[in-house]
Parts: sequence; C-alpha cells; structure tokens
Amino acid sequence: MSPTSRSSLRFAAALAALIVLAVVAFLALRGPIAGRFAAAPAPAPALAAGPLRVTVTPTPESPRVGENELRIQLADAAGAPLDGAEVHVSWTMAAMGAMPEMRGHAAAEPHGPGDYRARVDLAMGGTWRLEIEARPPSGDAVRIEGSITTGIPGVALKPPAGAGAARPETTGSGEITIDSERRQRVGIRTARIERGPFELALRAVGRVTVDETALVDVSVKTRGWITRLDVASLGAPVRKGETLFSFYSPELFAAQQELLQALRSQSAASGGSAPERADPLVRAARKRLALWNISTADVEAMIRRGEPQDSLPVRSPASGYVIEKDVVEGAAVEPGARLFRIAPLDRVWIEAAIQESELPLVAVGQSARVSLPSLPGVSLEGAVAYVYPTLEADTRTGRIRLVLPNPEGNLLPDMYANVELRVDRGEKLLVPASAVLYAGPRRIVFVDLGEGRLAPRPIEIGAGNGEVYEVLSGLEAGDTVVSSGNFLVAAESRLESALSQW
Repeated sequence: MSPTSRSSLRFAAALAALIVLAVVAFLALRGPIAGRFAAAPAPAPALAAGPLRVTVTPTPESPRVGENELRIQLADAAGAPLDGAEVHVSWTMAAMGAMPEMRGHAAAEPHGPGDYRARVDLAMGGTWRLEIEARPPSGDAVRIEGSITTGIPGVALKPPAGAGAARPETTGSGEITIDSERRQRVGIRTARIERGPFELALRAVGRVTVDETALVDVSVKTRGWITRLDVASLGAPVRKGETLFSFYSPELFAAQQELLQALRSQSAASGGSAPERADPLVRAARKRLALWNISTADVEAMIRRGEPQDSLPVRSPASGYVIEKDVVEGAAVEPGARLFRIAPLDRVWIEAAIQESELPLVAVGQSARVSLPSLPGVSLEGAVAYVYPTLEADTRTGRIRLVLPNPEGNLLPDMYANVELRVDRGEKLLVPASAVLYAGPRRIVFVDLGEGRLAPRPIEIGAGNGEVYEVLSGLEAGDTVVSSGNFLVAAESRLESALSQW
C-alpha cells in the first residue's frame, strides 16, 4: 500500500470518529435542551361538585377517533384523595340524519389514591356528550356532564344541576397574558357580568284579515228570481238596511195576499166577534213574511198600497264590504244558497307566524306593536287574542291572532304587517352578545383573571335579544369577560394552545 493510500485511510477513520463523538454529544444534550424548552402540560380542568373535587384528563391530551383514556381524580372537600368510589363514564353522539345515536359506557378502574382510569372508544370524529357518575363510599352520588371533542385538548365540564357554587376553573390550556397597554392598542374591551332585567323581543310577519266572527252571509229561504240587482260588484260598501237586490217568489207573493186578505176580513167584521178570529191570521201572515227576511217597513208599505208587490227588496243585515258575490241579475236562486258575504271592517284581525321555538313565550293578553309597510310612520298597539293550537308542518311555525280597531278603514285585508311582541323574562344573569364565541356546539367566553391574564371558559346560554344572552351556567355575577376584540384573543389563545403541544 502506498503512503498516499495509508494517509487517506487514517483521515477517513479520524473523520468517522469525530462524527460518532458529535452524535453522542447531541444525544446527551438533547434531553436537557428539550426539557428546558418544552412547554409544561396545562393543568386539567377541575370542578367542585358537592363534597367532591373532580379532575378529568384525557390521554392523548387531544382525544382521537378510536381508543382514549380518561384519568379521573377524586378528592374530598379538604383536598385528600378519595378511594373506594364507584366511577362510571358514558359518552353519546346525537343522531344526525340517517345516522342513529351512538353510545358507549365504561366503568373506571382504580389506579392509585383517588385516581381512576376509564377507556373511552370514540367511533367517529366530532363532539361527544360526556357523563361521569362518581359514587363515594358514603354519601350521595355526583353526576357531572360535559363534552369531549376529537382534536381539541382536554374535556369541557359543567357544574351539576343545583350545585350553586360549582363552576369550572379557568386555569388551563389556552390561557394568555395581555397587558393593559397592548389591550388598549388592539381595542380589547371587557364587561362585568351582572344580573338585570331582561326583555325579549319576538318579531313576526303577519297579514291583515277580516274578523271572522263578524262575517254575515245573505241568502233567501224560498225559491225565486233576482229581478233587480242593486249591489252588483265585489268590494262595494253597504250599510245595514240598504237594498241588495229585489226578489220575486211565488211563495212571497202568496204570503202577501194572505196578509191582505186577513186584514180585510178583520176590517169587515170589526163590529162582531170576527176580529178575535182574524187577529191570529194576521199575526201568522206577518210572522211568515218576517221569517223570510222581509223587513217590517216593507210589509207596512205593501199594506198601505193595499196590493201585493211582485218583487220584494232584500236588505243588507249589516254594514261592511261585499267580499263575496255569487249572483247576477235575472238569476234563479234556491233556498239556502249564499248570494253575498259581507265583512264589517271597523275591526280587523292580524294573523302572524311565530317560530316553533318561540311559541312557549307567547300568551293571550300579551301586548304587541304593529307596523305596516303600506302605512309608514303608523304604529298600532294591540294584544294577543288567540294562539292557534296547530303548527304549520312545512315552515314549523305557529299562528297568533291580534284584534285591532279600524275606525278609519285604513287597514285592508291582506295587507302585510310587522308584529313585535315584548316578553318580560324578569331578572337574569346576562352576558353581552359580543362576548360569546361559537365553537361548534360549545359557547366560549374569555374571562379576565386579573394581572393581564385571559382564559377561555365554556358557558351555556339561553335566549337572547341581539344585545345580551341569558347565562344558564359557567359564569357568575361579578365575573369580567372580553366583550370586544375577543376574536383576536381567541386567535392568540389557539396559537398558544397549539405551541404548547409541540
């Protein structure tokens, strides 16, 4: 081997030794460096539930589709681990479309003082409803509800029903710190959670309709013919007693002759006992004409003339407008046939559609405000007169009825109307609508913990009026939440949570 070859081999061996030493040094230093820069895991959310304190931690930290483990730690009020408890976990995914509801259940096994573990198998991605029941060796069982979402760190818990002081701690993943100077620069504002009067506004679209209780139909009670039509068009206004049409009927003509004959007989026998016999005949003849809707004034006019009329006038029984007309001049009509329908418009109905979810908030007698696009500047006050007991299957809405006076006749049938109902919900714990963020099925607010610290907290909200929501759980009076700029806070919080998992 030449001297040059031997020198090359020695150089290669030395280079390999240096590489091995470098790798060993890197592996030796990797642990301390990683330990120095790795983010500490965030504390698991805790919950005070009656006499117990419950901490739930998932493994992995961000649950996944498939098998996961829940570590459930129980402690008493003094903070001492609680042994000997029975712990059961169930998880549910609600039915969606054709997919049926999915459920799972597991009993947690003890793994040390106050430490219990349960295997949770999530069949699909998404948010699962979580229930944990912990039964201590003595005392009542505690049931805790919450949710677990694949891909999102931790679990979301809520206080048990009736646990007044139970509330989730806000320390945990997603907490960030923003000083006052930076808050002012980026426009972050906060609001204090307080109790106050809560009024809910329900808005609906309706239309003007006729008062169905005041509708009047005009018909005849004997067969005949229309000899003259005085009201010949739809929409015509009529007054009570006004002639609608003249009517010839052989039966009416015969009834007039009977009345006149009875009156002549009564007059001829005025000196004897005949008047007593004639009076019942006169009364019967008059009654027959009255039952056939011939007015007393028309009967008296016929008596003064002393001869029957070929055609008798049929007069309107009410004032209003003709909304239906089923007859023409010269037509033959049968008994009972509806010839006219008259609708008085001095009082009208407003029928409005209410969303199915809002129907429980509506009651008879509730005040309402009505405005009409066709009458700008006009605002009318009314009240709910009736809530219909049926629901429209296609639109999932119910109907309500308001009754409004209409002395000037400005409200016409089929006009559109905007209806606003005010619902007094009493005193409620309120959160500004701008403070609530929507995260899938969850509602999140950022709570100001003081010293610049902000932390996300899941809450449950009820009804809202566009400005505030009712708080059902998750907040208490005196808490301070971010009410403006919370999307910037949420973005930084999510970034912080993501970086802590690297």
